[in-house]
Amino acid sequence: MLEIAGPVLDALARGQGLAIATVTRVLGSAPRTLGTSMAVTDTGAVIGSISGGCVEGDLYEAAAEVLADGRGRVAEYGVSDDDAFAAGLSCGGTIEVYLTELAPAGHRNAVPAAVLGQLRAAAAGLAAGLAVVVAGPGTGLVLTPQDDEPAAAPVPAASVPAASVPAASVGLDADSNRRIRAELRARLAGGRTALGTVDCAGLEARVLFLVAAAPPRFLIFGAGDFASALSAAASLLGYRVTVCDARAVFATPERFPTADEVVVAWPSDYLAGTDTDARTVICVLSHDEKFDLPLLQAALRLDVAYVGAMGSRRTHDRRMHRLQDAGLSGAELDRLHSPIGLDLGASTPEETAVSILAEVLATRSGGSGAPLGDRTGPIHRPAASPGSDDETSHPAQ
Repeated sequence: MLEIAGPVLDALARGQGLAIATVTRVLGSAPRTLGTSMAVTDTGAVIGSISGGCVEGDLYEAAAEVLADGRGRVAEYGVSDDDAFAAGLSCGGTIEVYLTELAPAGHRNAVPAAVLGQLRAAAAGLAAGLAVVVAGPGTGLVLTPQDDEPAAAPVPAASVPAASVPAASVGLDADSNRRIRAELRARLAGGRTALGTVDCAGLEARVLFLVAAAPPRFLIFGAGDFASALSAAASLLGYRVTVCDARAVFATPERFPTADEVVVAWPSDYLAGTDTDARTVICVLSHDEKFDLPLLQAALRLDVAYVGAMGSRRTHDRRMHRLQDAGLSGAELDRLHSPIGLDLGASTPEETAVSILAEVLATRSGGSGAPLGDRTGPIHRPAASPGSDDETSHPAQ
């Protein structure tokens, strides 16, 4: 529910209740990832999407039932259903969905203040996390990372369908509560949504750890036309984009309206002083060795997701020799994507931006970049082995 936190908060502020449907398990090929949510307000409005159209109609009806009686529900959709084509996943996978009610203050199932705080953080693009107990002791609880907040009361067993909850599931003791929060903090630090199990006084609780990480950074060095197109495209994918160039006449906010920041600085100096992490993308588009070589020497030694550099094959060969002469190892040089992008036949700045981002996505996901029609097996790659109780997905984004 964190990826739709903004519209959810808006609905709550208008005094509307919502039924939230969240993907809690993905088996095989499915169009959306673990933790994806869809909401239905008590006025009938729909927020977000679970499957891109496969199961929304059925979930809409289930959400109406949740809004009517306030009870949480677990639903499963897939090819094993009799009505798989009408209400299941025609793409061949199976998803489990947990539905629960969120309501404004003063109403049944009112959202606790601590949960509202995490929703506000996610809506603001900050790191946020929620732990949703979807089966076992404490089913229905939504916990936040703070240990010092008042303990939330579990949903009474009578309010949850017996088919989805063990008979012994009647509450969550204080130690289990702390363990789930500690696990949530660890997941939050790792930046990934995951499904896990927690031992609660000898009983097993199945918990969905929802994580919204701050947007990953996308650093573009060189303020030309290709950089402008790449900035716009990367922003659409949810990256926080920075454009950096030493030439003040080119590096202006007016030339890069989609960038989160435009920096006038010597590229290697800026990279040395800015924050990066394992999700950061670095694209060098400046075509100037006095910028590119010291910048790439630094970038290829950082723990980042992707480093790419624009240039012809002749430029690439000369660049590789000079980087090798500068002391970079073979393993470090192997991390450089150059000439940048996939072979899509791109020529314009906008087409080249698609080519670069296609390579970034393939690198991030381990995709081959080959046409899907030439491949066999599931189209949608699970982030963990199918059937795992600890399937993870990349953050939001």
